[in-house]
Amino acid sequence: MIDTQTLCPCGHKQLPYGQCCGRIHQHFADTAELIAPDAEALMRSRYSAYVLDLLDYLRATWHPSTRPATLAPNEPGLKWLGLQVKKHVRQDAEHALVEFVARSKLGGRAYSLTEISRFERLGGAWLYLDGEVS
Repeated sequence: MIDTQTLCPCGHKQLPYGQCCGRIHQHFADTAELIAPDAEALMRSRYSAYVLDLLDYLRATWHPSTRPATLAPNEPGLKWLGLQVKKHVRQDAEHALVEFVARSKLGGRAYSLTEISRFERLGGAWLYLDGEVS
């Protein structure tokens, strides 16, 4: 885990982890309830969960129709370098899109993942549905 006063991995407003994604992760750990207020907050909390290898949280925030059976932990040596949310579009009360760029480094090589992710609110909780990588 990460210290709650350390800068949140998602980089949102330069907030400490405990005031950003950490409160969402901790609430889930304590109650199994998902509380991200919108698709962008869920996207950011999922990025931070990837950084921290919070696989249970990642599975819980994945839409049941597209959720993989298992998730593998990060490869040894993988370093997440940052997240940039380019766009958040609320399509209606239950659907949203988030375009983002996630940067990482593994084995001395830099990687960049650009995706437009689709989110759906189900039972009051935002869930990751799928994404189009460009």
